[in-house]
Amino acid sequence: MKIAVSTCLLGENCKYDGGNNYSEKVHRFIEGHEVIAVCPEVAGGLPTPRVPAEIVKGIVTMKDGKNVDAEFRRGAQLETKKIIDNHVDLCILQSRSPSCGVKQIYDGTFTGCKISGQGVFAQMLCEKGIKVIDVEDLP
Repeated sequence: MKIAVSTCLLGENCKYDGGNNYSEKVHRFIEGHEVIAVCPEVAGGLPTPRVPAEIVKGIVTMKDGKNVDAEFRRGAQLETKKIIDNHVDLCILQSRSPSCGVKQIYDGTFTGCKISGQGVFAQMLCEKGIKVIDVEDLP
């Protein structure tokens, strides 16, 4: 099986704060499978580290007010194409991210409050019929 995984879950320091979300559970799950790392934020040209971003009224915006919607969507398109071209069977994505959130995202107030919703990348994958799973829902 081919599995795409949010790069931060694999231990790469690509999060907004320069860190990662390494997951031992992900590493156990993907063992023996072909893995394709994806990070739409980096693919879209955003640096690491960077100012945190949330979806504010449908637009991905940094905490300092800068609109980065185009970068997020460009990266999502590039990584979606990579997934389609590689015939990926499953994508494991990082929870709550404005890119990769599968079931929840932050509410756009930068206060840590969560709402039901999807990040731009997760939504794009779902619209293309690609199976996505939140890392927190791994068996």
